[in-house]
Amino acid sequence: ELDEAEDREERGMWANQAEFLLSCIGYCVGLGNVWRFPYLAYDNGGGSFIIPYLIMLTFCGIPLFMIELALGQFSGYGVITAWRASPIFKGIGYGMMVVSFLVAIYYNVIIAWSLFYMFASFQSVLPWTSSCGKDWNVNSCVQTNDPIYTTTYLPDEINGTFASNITKVKRISSSEEYWRNRVLRINKSEGIGDPGTVLWDLVLCLLLAWLIVFFCLIKGVKSSGKVVYFTATFPYIILIILLVRGCTLDGARRGIVFYVTPKWDKLRTAKVWKDAATQIFYSLGTSFGGLLTFASYNKFRNNIYRDTLIVAIGNCATSVFAGFVIFSVIGHMAYKLNLNVEDVVNQGPGLAFIIYPEAVSLLPAPQLWSILFFFMLLTLGLDSQFAMVETVITGFMDEFPKLLRPYKTLFTAGICTVCFLMGILMVTEGGLYWFELYNWYSAYYGLLINSLILSIVAAWGYGDVFCSDIKMMIGFNPNWYFRINWMFITPGLLLFVIIYSGINSVPISVGGYVYPKWADDLGLCMSVTCVALIPIYMVYRIIR
Repeated sequence: ELDEAEDREERGMWANQAEFLLSCIGYCVGLGNVWRFPYLAYDNGGGSFIIPYLIMLTFCGIPLFMIELALGQFSGYGVITAWRASPIFKGIGYGMMVVSFLVAIYYNVIIAWSLFYMFASFQSVLPWTSSCGKDWNVNSCVQTNDPIYTTTYLPDEINGTFASNITKVKRISSSEEYWRNRVLRINKSEGIGDPGTVLWDLVLCLLLAWLIVFFCLIKGVKSSGKVVYFTATFPYIILIILLVRGCTLDGARRGIVFYVTPKWDKLRTAKVWKDAATQIFYSLGTSFGGLLTFASYNKFRNNIYRDTLIVAIGNCATSVFAGFVIFSVIGHMAYKLNLNVEDVVNQGPGLAFIIYPEAVSLLPAPQLWSILFFFMLLTLGLDSQFAMVETVITGFMDEFPKLLRPYKTLFTAGICTVCFLMGILMVTEGGLYWFELYNWYSAYYGLLINSLILSIVAAWGYGDVFCSDIKMMIGFNPNWYFRINWMFITPGLLLFVIIYSGINSVPISVGGYVYPKWADDLGLCMSVTCVALIPIYMVYRIIR
């Protein structure tokens, strides 16, 4: 016991229980809530997405959340070394690290976009609010006060008169034009095979994002634990202000009704269930290893049962709350542009960088609120990014302590540098296509299968010993809800989603662009990598 206490002290520990709870909240309540959840809800018909999302939360998210916290806190080690509990399955830990590594590469690109918008907000007029006619606008950009139809008169060759020709013009807001043609410059790329030139302004933002991550993680939880007091609470203030303003806008009701009204036919598609399942993992961070890593810095007797319910339910409530914020503004944009809610913007990850900028521009002193909002996005992203990068670093540090612990700063710098260099491809003119490939596949089949194996091993491999270990920490056994889910419901539901998604899989697409087969195959290889490590390590362990 003394040796274990000394080892925990050497690794570092949370200064108090509040730091752990806030770090978990900051990790879970991230860009997945205010960026990924709204665009998936928009893409899957609004209320049709919330139903499978809540089902996956109840029967997959919360049970898996408890497993990770229990493994981390009881062992006091990172994602690899914690699997001393069932050594042949240590490949699960390596798989978690691969998922966190891949997601961290593209996740910091979102933070780079947030930095770009924050710096652009210091101008006297917000660039995405100005009227059409800028360098990045094209003919499809229509100002709000223009008519939805334009009438042109063509000469009638037979009668010598003029006949009218009515052409419908689809309105595109200047904020969408700014996002696509100024920030991303995706209009200059023909697809994933044509990355184009490097966008150096975004590269500098990406470099700054990785420097921030490095300096905040340089001392591990001793430094990141202090940062979360601000980063975990500040976003709620901004979201509440935006919701109040959004609900007072003309047409807000249309967006909110779209958000809460299910389209029942959508529930028959595999996509909505796959998206709901992966979003639960993105929101809660389960099977990424971040929760296990954070819990490993806990005191042994910390009440993880209470923490599981507080963080999991609070996190998903934040996702739903952020949905009301963004859909109130979408409703207002539909009202201004005279369009249906589902036709306001192109569906995709840029939704938050079109709708939220539009929302802050409607507040008094828009420059101030824009700076505060994108600073909020920065803090949301950094909390989650800290956890994913820390998962990779701690995993290696605990597995090879004598080799790496004396050089933690250098090793952290190396990880950040590699991720930065790999992320440069996503800040080119065709970078959004590569970003979507990472977003679609880095935590898709591999993450779901990894979660399935995790739940089976914890319930049937670790089994009764797992429950008695939890009792040793918190003083009582997990109740029937956790036991039944761990043993039957969670693995069964995950297996259903994996098979159903596989049978009904469709090629990845962005807008009207369908990815070529080689890109799909590359994405599948990326997704399967984290699972392939499990049998590979099994064979290695048996041979040894």
